[in-house]
Amino acid sequence: MSAERFDKKRTIELRKRHIGPSCKIHFSHDPIKIVQAKGQYMYDEKGQQYLDCINNVAHVGHCHPDVVKAGAQQMELLNTNSRFLHDNLVLYAQRLQATLPDKLFVCYFVNSGSEANDLALRLARQYTGHKDIITLENAYHGHVSSLIDISPYKFHQLSDAEQNQFVHVAQSPDVYRGKYRADHPDPATAYAEEVKDIIQRAHEKGGKIAAFIAESLQSCGGQVIPPAGYFQQVAEHVRKAGGVFIADEVQVGFGRVGTHFWAFQLQGEDFVPDIVTMGKPIGNGHPMSCVVTTKEVAEAFMLSGMEYFNTFGGNPVSCAIGLAVLDVIVKEDLQGNALRVGRYLTNLLEKQKEKHPLVGDIRGRGLFIGLELVKDRLKLTPATAEAQEVIYKLKEEHILLSADGPHRNVLKFKPPLCFTTEDADLAVEKIDHILTELEEALGLKLHNAVNAENDSSKRKLPSDENGHQYHSGLVHNTGSSPGVPQQTKKTKRIKI
Repeated sequence: MSAERFDKKRTIELRKRHIGPSCKIHFSHDPIKIVQAKGQYMYDEKGQQYLDCINNVAHVGHCHPDVVKAGAQQMELLNTNSRFLHDNLVLYAQRLQATLPDKLFVCYFVNSGSEANDLALRLARQYTGHKDIITLENAYHGHVSSLIDISPYKFHQLSDAEQNQFVHVAQSPDVYRGKYRADHPDPATAYAEEVKDIIQRAHEKGGKIAAFIAESLQSCGGQVIPPAGYFQQVAEHVRKAGGVFIADEVQVGFGRVGTHFWAFQLQGEDFVPDIVTMGKPIGNGHPMSCVVTTKEVAEAFMLSGMEYFNTFGGNPVSCAIGLAVLDVIVKEDLQGNALRVGRYLTNLLEKQKEKHPLVGDIRGRGLFIGLELVKDRLKLTPATAEAQEVIYKLKEEHILLSADGPHRNVLKFKPPLCFTTEDADLAVEKIDHILTELEEALGLKLHNAVNAENDSSKRKLPSDENGHQYHSGLVHNTGSSPGVPQQTKKTKRIKI
């Protein structure tokens, strides 16, 4: 176990003194001090093991030996900036492009998802000559000034925040809680028409659309899965207006959704963004990110006359680490694991929905799953306090989970991709006990009227979600991957 420099109390004191007060920490009134991690587990200063259901950064597992080795070996050899030729940069770009549609092959390497999204806006505005950006309700794209302006998740928290005149907010394509729900005959078209209306209103005021930007699956917004066909229609409206489509894969890329390597591919093979941004999992915790775009967009950016240079973006060590991450995803079939374990976990959670009135909706793809808690399934009253109670009770049971969404009532599963069915059993067993205790305290029962689900809480999965095939640019599998275990393993009940 790693040696401590300070005891926990002293670490907290020093953090309060030297770290900005707006830098929040998990479980603020009783934080965990983590000193080591491996795979899907983290360890505190006392050696207590925690199951990590939160960390979509440690994509292939905390401190993966192959990734650590690749970084250390390259650091011993060379680390410099991209003004010097080095093979790692072009080798990684080549490997990354192989996972993407053919038209997306020009890369800009940067250091964080925020940097990637900020650069994507610059590319879009230079290419189109326009300024206006359309973003989604509850979206989060990063912490720099340009991105706070397009992140309603952040600026809507400030009562006196003034929205940028060049930013337009479209409704989140949420078919559970949004304006157009799963019982609507065509929610994809209905939500896309809202974007078309925004474009028209912007034009009437003299605005011109540079880009529509969206997380391929909304994360901070509550694990929202856009209806199939939505992106295609939005892209058509935006491109007709002279804009481009930016897909933000910072939280959901690199095989997390299971069936595909990139979450935007869930919309179908006929959908290709103009710009894709990525970060977090790309370096398994190493600060690395990338923007990938078309030749046309890249050439227009060059014609601005301004050289683009990033000191650390694409350095030899970062690229060596990125290559190792891609290798591990293939070697350990982590995309396939995300598909299999994700389905298994989803099935377990669906059974909790049948049992617990607090569970309103289960949604997700692969190992990106949201469990939305509500006090009333018909009114969709958010169970915000209850969600926080679940999170803290799970912490007491040494399981780390978070809650998010506009009402902070969606429990978010986005663990390292080495997560197992045994991990899923343990997490859901604990959630089951905690919900049982909460519902008993609240006097909630699953009445027949509540249990009779209306169509708005039921969704058909895309055809490829019902099969066993998954698609990756890293390895082409034409056969079937192993299915979900037919029977859920019975586990002993543990008192909370």
